Amino acid sequence: MKIEENMTIEPWFRRFAPAVAHPRTRLVCLPHAGGGASLFRSWPQRLASDVDLLAVRYPGRQDRFLEPCVTAMPELVRQLVGALEPFLDESLVLFGHSMGASVAYEIALSLRQEHGVEVQSLLVSGQTPPHRPRRRQIHHLDDESLIAEIGRLGQLDADALADPGLRELAMPSIRADLKLVETHSREAPAVLNVPVVAYTGTADVTTPLPDVRHWADVTTGDFALVPFPGDHFYLVDQEAQLLADIHGRLTGVPARR
Repeated sequence: MKIEENMTIEPWFRRFAPAVAHPRTRLVCLPHAGGGASLFRSWPQRLASDVDLLAVRYPGRQDRFLEPCVTAMPELVRQLVGALEPFLDESLVLFGHSMGASVAYEIALSLRQEHGVEVQSLLVSGQTPPHRPRRRQIHHLDDESLIAEIGRLGQLDADALADPGLRELAMPSIRADLKLVETHSREAPAVLNVPVVAYTGTADVTTPLPDVRHWADVTTGDFALVPFPGDHFYLVDQEAQLLADIHGRLTGVPARR
């Protein structure tokens, strides 16, 4: 596995701080549909120095732009679980936002089933669990309609989608990722035995609190629902508060809310 000078771990991960020799845990962070590893660029400075953060780099965007996007959940999970194999010597915590939450959950299930490895905890954000009915699918919409729907979520990707040149580059990965997550479901929850924490924005139109609470169905372990003010991309404006909560859960020192 090649590690470049910019701390890219080819091809799936990026570090935004030096590697931790003997980490307390590795925090693997998975971004939203159309998103990239750069979402987590500033996170290491808000976490303990013994937490090794690996940000996931999906194909088809940023510096993996020339690679084809993955449009099926089982294939993406298969590739990511394979990429994680060198990192199973330390405890893992998975954090996923939006699409990344669904992927993180499936990775946790796959690690248990295929490697006998239980993640330390599963942190899901801005998503409802796959056994809950989806309210609507948007990946098949034309570009203008799809952009309008994305705009309802928040302003994180607004600049890229407003510029015609950037929009042309961004839309294939957004559409592919939406197809991946919108065509993935489970009739009943597959159950883990680890703590699960569900984060959400109180004004997120895609994740009503009653639906988010159903992440409790996927574990026999502890469950916590932690809402923050904001829309689907609450984690940008609420980064300090979110990372304080995550830091507390990783270190065993609860954050004050």
